[in-house]
Amino acid sequence: MIDFSIWDIFRNLLLQARWTIVLSLIAFIGGGLVGLALLIVRLTPAVWAHRLVGGYVQLFQGTPLLMQLFLAYFGIALFGINTSPWVAASLALTLYTSAFLTEIWRGCVASIPKGQWEAAQSLALNFGEQLRYVVLPQATRIAIPPTVGFLVQVIKGTALASVIGFVELTKAGTMITNATFKPFLVYSCVALLYFALCFPISLYAKTLERRFRVKS
Repeated sequence: MIDFSIWDIFRNLLLQARWTIVLSLIAFIGGGLVGLALLIVRLTPAVWAHRLVGGYVQLFQGTPLLMQLFLAYFGIALFGINTSPWVAASLALTLYTSAFLTEIWRGCVASIPKGQWEAAQSLALNFGEQLRYVVLPQATRIAIPPTVGFLVQVIKGTALASVIGFVELTKAGTMITNATFKPFLVYSCVALLYFALCFPISLYAKTLERRFRVKS
């Protein structure tokens, strides 16, 4: 057993927490871009587009993220492509995040009164212009608080990436526990770091929600 001080444990966990942050940002930004594209497709009048995007959302919302990580890690290898925990975790979390953001944003767009669409049509705007100039600016204001709040779920979801060998905060905690045999101390520090990452974001999301509710 290696003798680690509390500072040694916390310092090593803090160093690995950066990869939790990086993976969260990749998933959130990538998922946001994919989610926006899916939202636009879903808002088109085509029935097949609604069903296609709806099936995508149901697939990723209706299956465990842990299973998605396994499928991404081992599934890519079936095509003869050498993958890594970084690639698999980024891909799985991006697709997972995009499904939830698409649904969150669809609800925000649906909350825009139908009269706004009709007013845009009366100005002879095409579908893309209606979204760009009338609907999306209003929906964006509504979507900001839940979108920021969902970032907390993304950060916590990165903990599951440890099962495919991605060394982030949770995986580092397991490795340090195996070396020190101090699971309570190590995982208490892990929980503290997750709290330090997530709590400010939760507070900020609530602040945004109150601000936009008052001004709406």
